[in-house]
Amino acid sequence: MPIRSATSPTSGPLLAISPRAIRTGSWLAPAACSNAARLGRLAALCVIAAALIPAPADARARRHTKHVKNDPAQFVYVPRHNPPREWPFEFTGSQYEPVAWASIAGWNEDDHFPAFQAFRTSCKPIVAQRKSVPDSKALGTTLRDPCRAARSADISDGAKARTFFEEHFLPLRISRLGEPEGFVTGYYEPVIDGSRTKTDVYTVPVYRRPSNLFVRGYSQSSASMPNGGDVFRKIGRRKLVPYYDRGQIEDGAIAGRGLEIVWLKSQTDLLFTQIQGSARVRLEDGGTVRINYDAHNGYRYTPVGRVLIDRGIIPREQMSMQRIRQYMDENPDAASELRRQNRSYVFFREVQLSDKDEAVGAQGVPLTPGRSIAVDKSLHVYGTPFFIEGDLPVDSDTAKTPFRRLMVAQDTGSAIIGPARADLYFGAGAEAGRVAGRMRHPARFVMLVPKSLDPSARGHHMPLPDIRPSERIAKLFPQTGPKPVEAPNVENSATDNKAAAKPDASRSDTSVTSKPVAPAVTTPLPVAKPAAAAIAPALASPPSAATTVPLPEARPAVAPQVAAETKPQKKPEVKPEVKREVKPKRAKVRHRGYRRAAKQPQSLFRFPWQ
Repeated sequence: MPIRSATSPTSGPLLAISPRAIRTGSWLAPAACSNAARLGRLAALCVIAAALIPAPADARARRHTKHVKNDPAQFVYVPRHNPPREWPFEFTGSQYEPVAWASIAGWNEDDHFPAFQAFRTSCKPIVAQRKSVPDSKALGTTLRDPCRAARSADISDGAKARTFFEEHFLPLRISRLGEPEGFVTGYYEPVIDGSRTKTDVYTVPVYRRPSNLFVRGYSQSSASMPNGGDVFRKIGRRKLVPYYDRGQIEDGAIAGRGLEIVWLKSQTDLLFTQIQGSARVRLEDGGTVRINYDAHNGYRYTPVGRVLIDRGIIPREQMSMQRIRQYMDENPDAASELRRQNRSYVFFREVQLSDKDEAVGAQGVPLTPGRSIAVDKSLHVYGTPFFIEGDLPVDSDTAKTPFRRLMVAQDTGSAIIGPARADLYFGAGAEAGRVAGRMRHPARFVMLVPKSLDPSARGHHMPLPDIRPSERIAKLFPQTGPKPVEAPNVENSATDNKAAAKPDASRSDTSVTSKPVAPAVTTPLPVAKPAAAAIAPALASPPSAATTVPLPEARPAVAPQVAAETKPQKKPEVKPEVKREVKPKRAKVRHRGYRRAAKQPQSLFRFPWQ
């Protein structure tokens, strides 16, 4: 029992409480207090002791403290296991901070209604998912609540659309770790000429996905393959090898298999179509064929513009898609070698879209010119709104047009990597291609996060780190890192060379000489010292080409064995070796041992079947 009754000769009955009961507070249980109240004069002791016991909030701190051995009055913090708590959300290699709507430049001036329409389009596949599939991304499935509200909201102008986003989202300024801004580029849907059959003009095929292309984790019946991952080519029944690269495919590795969708005029048109991911092919009879990305050959994408910049052919400030096309048209032989630097190759599929429909992004919904962006799909969720601020060359090559626009993530690309990296979609046609071709500029990103995923509110429940250790613990366990290597001093160069010439005494000679040596008396070799008269003038004046400083002779790592002067010993007589006949060894026969079963005790009684 934690509470015990005792009797004192002077004051009568006393209350004896165990130390463990005092620490845990279990002696204040209702039953215990009722028993104490029966003692008469100790009834008020329970009320006074309840005020002296620390609050439950301090119980965790008391359990994490410990008396010092020599000084019982001093406490030392002993860290214990903190219960796992949920972090707000994390983006790999990124930083973010909550901001106010008023601090976002251009937020009130933008027309939010086109962005709301694009967001509602992205909500269709998000709401259509019946099963709650766990998502490892930061936002996960939190976009479902704003999407349900968007489908039922009656919004017809920009003011109501802005109010909708402010009521259902929270703004976070996001960028790569250590960088204040992000980076944006542009893309579009090319409109090129082609033919259904091969002619003298149209000689470059556009291939669909081959049947022997396999991607790990996907089946051949999948609607579309990812733009990353391992891609293999099946040989026979079981052997898998890497798929053909661009050079091999251009040389005809998969030709003649009936994979051609259409035929184009040049490899340059095909290259830019593969970079953009979709195209509109105008046929000779006036029809149009729409093609979209379907798969790739598994090699990493290498920008041809970067190759031209590294070789010094085109300056960085003049780089654009128009400049690359001009170089390839003027140098057809160099263009073939330049294309092969990018070993990645894209396969397409034909989609049934009219001329009025926009291209379909990776989310599976039509893109909106000026409001759709391509993001890193390994970090972001399709349908996430982003407000992008920057000064971009929209009007001309040298213009700095203020770009303040709310956009929606609906596409992806193999070159789009990072938390604040986006590819702006500008539509289809030559004019959209000119605007998209000159986009390579920094910009600021504000990501809109659903209010159900408020990082500020969830950050209040974050576990705090352990307190700083005491001075005594710091002295016992000093946190010392490796000493920095100092640069050699010019004035002490002779001393440094001498130290470098000496062997390391900590190393054993057994690592140098592996064969045993006969025991003999060894004497160390003297080290040749330079004359003082030769070193003095060298130290007095800086060394020159004509003045040389004699350095000490380097001591060998292992001194040779020098035998002491002893009496000559007789050489042992070497007896001639007698060859013996080698008899063949008998083959060893392994005898298998058997363990006998233990004898059963005999009894007088037996069953009929025994």
